[in-house]
Amino acid sequence: MTNSAAPCLFRLSFFLFTLQVMNVGRISAATRFYQFKVQTIRLTRLCQTNEIVTVNGKFPGPAISAQEDDRIVVKVINMTPYNTTIHWHGIKQKLSCWYDGPSYITQCPIQSGQSFTYNFKVAQQKGTFLWHAHFSWLRATVYGPLIVYPKLSVPYPFKKPFNEHTILLGEYWLKNVVELEQQVLESGGPPPPADAFTINGQPGPNYNCSSNDVFEIQIVPRKTYLLRLINAGINMETFFTIANHRLTIVEVDGEYTKPYTTERVMLVPGQTMNILVTADQAVGRYSMAMGPYESAKNVKFQNTSAIANFQYIGALPNSVTVPAKLPIFNDNIAVKTVMDGLRSLNAVDVPRNIDAHLFITIGINVNKCNSENPNNKCQGPRKGRLAASMNNISFVEPKVSILEAYYKQLEGYFTLDFPTTPEKAYDFVNGAPNDIANDTQAANGTRAIVFEYGSRIQIIFQNTGTLTTENHPIHLRGHSFYVIGYGTGNYDQQTAQFNLEDPPYMNTIGVPVGGWAAIRFVANNPGLWLLHCHFDIHQTWGMSTMFIVKNGKKVLESLPHPPADLPKC
Repeated sequence: MTNSAAPCLFRLSFFLFTLQVMNVGRISAATRFYQFKVQTIRLTRLCQTNEIVTVNGKFPGPAISAQEDDRIVVKVINMTPYNTTIHWHGIKQKLSCWYDGPSYITQCPIQSGQSFTYNFKVAQQKGTFLWHAHFSWLRATVYGPLIVYPKLSVPYPFKKPFNEHTILLGEYWLKNVVELEQQVLESGGPPPPADAFTINGQPGPNYNCSSNDVFEIQIVPRKTYLLRLINAGINMETFFTIANHRLTIVEVDGEYTKPYTTERVMLVPGQTMNILVTADQAVGRYSMAMGPYESAKNVKFQNTSAIANFQYIGALPNSVTVPAKLPIFNDNIAVKTVMDGLRSLNAVDVPRNIDAHLFITIGINVNKCNSENPNNKCQGPRKGRLAASMNNISFVEPKVSILEAYYKQLEGYFTLDFPTTPEKAYDFVNGAPNDIANDTQAANGTRAIVFEYGSRIQIIFQNTGTLTTENHPIHLRGHSFYVIGYGTGNYDQQTAQFNLEDPPYMNTIGVPVGGWAAIRFVANNPGLWLLHCHFDIHQTWGMSTMFIVKNGKKVLESLPHPPADLPKC
């Protein structure tokens, strides 16, 4: 090698090394660009062709994929006659509260013909998440998976699966869901059940005109698969199972868990769950089944299961499908058994010294009629109007962006007086000791509670029985929380048992039917965050409130300025 060639070779090597470093950096912290066209399409299901709202003409919507710490940029163009927003369920939106998505909470809706670009980082998060519309009940058809993979150098805490599939569990209505919500609100009564359950948009052969509308997975014998389960339904909790196969839970709500093996799982709306399934049965076709978990009494619900195929490669075309057995619709024990098995993968740092103790009751109310047309407007129990509340306050959705009003210190749009304990004290599960009919009225208000940055918070959610008890899926934005305990009946501080070593870390918790759940978290994400039941009908009725986390003392502990293209009301 000549003396002149050596410097050139060194420069070339340095250049290639620099490119490699830049490429590694790009992979580990890339920016992923997407465009969502919210548009209507004609879709045929259940013997009828109807117009539904979709993203990019797809039902379910397109998948978003990224790696931990990537930035995701999604331009949403609203081509429908309805308002819309997109919520990124489970993404904490660290220092990006403006992009969380709930209409009239963190932003005004994207109006027809307008657009808005969501721009956020999936900071220190990985796992299975969900995106969905957050205006009216549009998320019945406007939803899709958001998958955040570990960085390339980071393995799964379990043996790498042979392949993976995403399973979206949904509910389908033949009626226009925006009009349906308006009709239910006007009537004051309960909503009708969905016309079908769906697995990846397909109802399966149990429904009319649906023998060919069946989702199918092709499976290689003796291989292990990762199934990413997502409950995208709006008003129902659902069981899921696969005939003759065992399911090993390894992740819930984007957080790894200790492996827990079961025959069936239950997911509340908005919840995600990763399971491992090994194809260890005889070559054939096996059913994947989705069916209802309905814990409330005297409620109409869809009781026909959706079916998909778990088909081994090599199975004969005329193979008889092995049926899957779901639990009965009100099997509380099956639900509790799975919840009991959920533990964080490792020991975790649960807050021990608590700065704020909250006790929040959640339940259904019956408000007085006060209508000149009671037959049409008061179709709830006792000729009243159904409502829902937290601490007996039924949330009133404003017509401005509450986050923007808070940021600009505008007054009159909300108050900071949400009660941290119930305004009424009685035997919550069994109802008040006096006449229950006098205790079902809820107060109305748009209220919030304020926390200092870094506050360590404990919340006891208590199910109430003033009308009926049921399992309520409570979702918190901007944070995940440790589920340190739960039980049946009224919460009793003297007898409640807490797990402070390895509780599951979740963002949506099913508060047990006629019982309670305890969570702890640190309020370390400045902004305004919605806390609500993830049944759309309960949120419509008012089972919500807001948490405001004040700015910290450092720049990276403060809410940034609003984006320039934030929609206007």
